[in-house]
Amino acid sequence: MSGWTAYSEDMPKDGGRLAAEASVEIPTPAEGEVWTVGAVILNRDGKAFAQKRGPHRRLFPNCWDIVGGHVEPGEALLGALAREVEEETGWRLRRVLRLLGITTWTGDDGAGMRHEADYLVEVDGDLGHPALEWSKHTAYDWFGPGDLARLKENRAPGEYLIHDLIAKALQDRPDRARP
Repeated sequence: MSGWTAYSEDMPKDGGRLAAEASVEIPTPAEGEVWTVGAVILNRDGKAFAQKRGPHRRLFPNCWDIVGGHVEPGEALLGALAREVEEETGWRLRRVLRLLGITTWTGDDGAGMRHEADYLVEVDGDLGHPALEWSKHTAYDWFGPGDLARLKENRAPGEYLIHDLIAKALQDRPDRARP
């Protein structure tokens, strides 16, 4: 990874503006690196959105996943994040609250190593009715602290990235009262 940028101004998206908190760090991919992005979306009840990948997906079939996907060549990470949120849910990315983490992983699809930047975000849209890509996903649900174990379904020990990201977002969510 070649570097980090902290954005303090709005990011353009389809003629609109996408706000990113001043403290949000955005990695700058190095030449030739493959990147993915992910979004943890919380509803008013403080539960996190996840969708179940279909049984015929090459990577992580029948597993719970957050919204996200691959960054296209020449695409900015936050632009890819906004695109993926809209493609996978029909919602529009409003604000990037914070970076939850960067991971590096290799899938079993032969595409090599990927870097993944995952963010806690706010969206606009009807959160009760996501427009899922039903050809890719079979279900969706909202997960609170008592539901986290379900996120480990069909995953081997040590493969709990989605569980861990959502647990972190629920623990450290911005609206949570601090002692």
